[in-house]
Amino acid sequence: MDLMKKYAPEALKLSIQQSDQPRCFELGGKKFELVIDTGDLTGEAILNFIDGTKVEWSVKSSGIFATDEYECRKADDYTYLVTYCLEGKMPRENHTWVLDLEQGLVTLLQAALGENPQWPYLVESDFGFGYIKDSGKEPGFKRHGFTDDVIGTSVKWVYGHELATVHVYHHPNWYRIGYPKDRVVSEESKAQNQAFQEILKALPSSDEPAYYVKIKEGIYLVSVTEQNMEKILGDKIAFRSNTLCFLDNWNRLYSVGRGFGTGTRDGEDYPIFVMIGKYGVPEEVDESFFTDPIPYLV
Repeated sequence: MDLMKKYAPEALKLSIQQSDQPRCFELGGKKFELVIDTGDLTGEAILNFIDGTKVEWSVKSSGIFATDEYECRKADDYTYLVTYCLEGKMPRENHTWVLDLEQGLVTLLQAALGENPQWPYLVESDFGFGYIKDSGKEPGFKRHGFTDDVIGTSVKWVYGHELATVHVYHHPNWYRIGYPKDRVVSEESKAQNQAFQEILKALPSSDEPAYYVKIKEGIYLVSVTEQNMEKILGDKIAFRSNTLCFLDNWNRLYSVGRGFGTGTRDGEDYPIFVMIGKYGVPEEVDESFFTDPIPYLV
């Protein structure tokens, strides 16, 4: 029996979820009292992990608690990516937390649709940085924060046995994407790569807004959002303004992340919320990826 022939077609259907890590249940039964004192989302917050799948939360000292189903993945032994969508809220909203138990620090990424009345599908992102009150560590003055450490980096991120993209981090607020020239095995993957290439040809460039946050040495949170693609192509493609965030472990060259946004199929919208896994491979790109001007800026 050839197991590749048996299982590879099914694995391919998982797309960017193929290399996703197993769900992490370690936080179940734990409660974190948090202080966000830097950024757009300041205030006290609580994450009370009822069990391995449900979290009770409150942010910005609202006093209002809600319970949602969460996903959790680990970037290393002490650093957790926790993410959930707010059930019943329209337009939709997602919260993604980085719980850094090693340093007793926390980052909150709030991603919401509908904040731009001109472009209702656009996802906007806001950040807050702070500390864990009950970590047993003095909060001090250091926080996670925005960084340009990653600028000058190009990497091939591999999501599955036939799916990979090349990310080029060329500017503190932008990134570019390309596709590797490796041999593609299946006809399905060839068609998918061709479709992606046609999308890029229809755009002035692949530049999209990006945020880079340093969590600690070798661990970075990268958030990118397909805003220009949405403004120019709209429902001409299946994916609308999706935002992807990744907790990248450069010490091991692997990453955990989530995707949040909207898809359109046969004229009907559907919500996107997926967990993503990938590993990195060095990739050389043409110097123009780092030097070409951003056509969306004056």
